[in-house]
Amino acid sequence: MRRMSALTVIAAALLIHPGTAAAASKEQQLLMAELRIMQQHQQMLQQSLVSLADTLKLVTGRLDEQAGTTRKALADQRLLIEGMTDTVRTLREKSDDTNVRLSTITQELESLRQTIAAIPQPVAASAPSTDPAADPSAAAAPTTAAPASPVPPPTVSPARTYDSAYSDYTAGHYEIAIAGFQTFLKFFPRHSNADDAQLNIGNSLFNAGKFREAAIEYQRVLSDYPKTDSVPAAYYKLGQTYMQLKQPDLARKAFETLTQNHPTANEAYLAKQALERLK
Repeated sequence: MRRMSALTVIAAALLIHPGTAAAASKEQQLLMAELRIMQQHQQMLQQSLVSLADTLKLVTGRLDEQAGTTRKALADQRLLIEGMTDTVRTLREKSDDTNVRLSTITQELESLRQTIAAIPQPVAASAPSTDPAADPSAAAAPTTAAPASPVPPPTVSPARTYDSAYSDYTAGHYEIAIAGFQTFLKFFPRHSNADDAQLNIGNSLFNAGKFREAAIEYQRVLSDYPKTDSVPAAYYKLGQTYMQLKQPDLARKAFETLTQNHPTANEAYLAKQALERLK
């Protein structure tokens, strides 16, 4: 641009001094030709800038379009992953529910097997081998049968019996709950919930304020089900029962036995706190 201005000034000077124009006509023609060339170059540069601007706009549009496509693809993948996660969670929940049902059915079948095994087999009557006239004592001897184990009615289910008793227990109907748990233990003494039923009998008596009876039932948990997971709870509740009966020595012994034999049980932590209070 500065060069164009200089050429313009020179051209004006030549017009002002016509005498020098003739001498410099050749140089003037060259300058004018260079000026036209520069003007053409300027126009070409402007066209190039316009073309570059259009290209940049096109490239920017394509980049925006690709970015939108990528964002959409990522969003679709995230939705797909979330859907798969929900599906896996649902399948896991259904699997857990199926396992629980299978466990319940297994317990039902085991209880039915034990019930069938406990049914006394009929004994065929046989003719006496001795003559009643020759041996009066043989004719007069009564026939006695071994006492049979209690057999539940066909409609009695161990799961329904236990659940019914436990519902009464949680509702505070302790007398009805005790009767239900006792019925459960009568018919299904080897069921996996038998220790829980015995423990809940003690809990029902404890909640009803019958502490002496509760202590007896907790002792039965320890004697009848010594290898079950109800033992720590039975020791702790037994210690609490002795506290209610104003027998701190027996309570301390129950708590100490719990902390020594079952140190990792949740009740052991509570027993340690109870021992601190006894000190």
